[in-house]
Amino acid sequence: MSAAGDRLQDTARATALALPGTDHGYPFTEHLDVYKVAGKVFLIVTDDPDDQIITVKCEPEHARAQERDHASITPGRYLDKRHWISLGPGPGITKRLITDAVENSYDLVVERLPRRDRPGAR
Repeated sequence: MSAAGDRLQDTARATALALPGTDHGYPFTEHLDVYKVAGKVFLIVTDDPDDQIITVKCEPEHARAQERDHASITPGRYLDKRHWISLGPGPGITKRLITDAVENSYDLVVERLPRRDRPGAR
């Protein structure tokens, strides 16, 4: 079953907020809900009801494979199109795919943080 836009966004938000050290806000515009860990962006949720997408960080090879496999996954909006993808509602966009995309994006950002800045670091 595919996730409709509002469920896609709700799933992404809930997943992000469950991850350690996550905060969010609207630093760019009132229609972009931005999720960060240690000040680094890992998820953008577009609040525009006519454009229900999420944008996440992704390894370039994996990003290209996702784009090939899903018509509603495109190079990332707003950010470097090599390292970010945008997911919209459509065939094959499941809750599991959304959850995995958000968690993988978070992990990519955390892996690149200095150890002292990682959530749970002492």
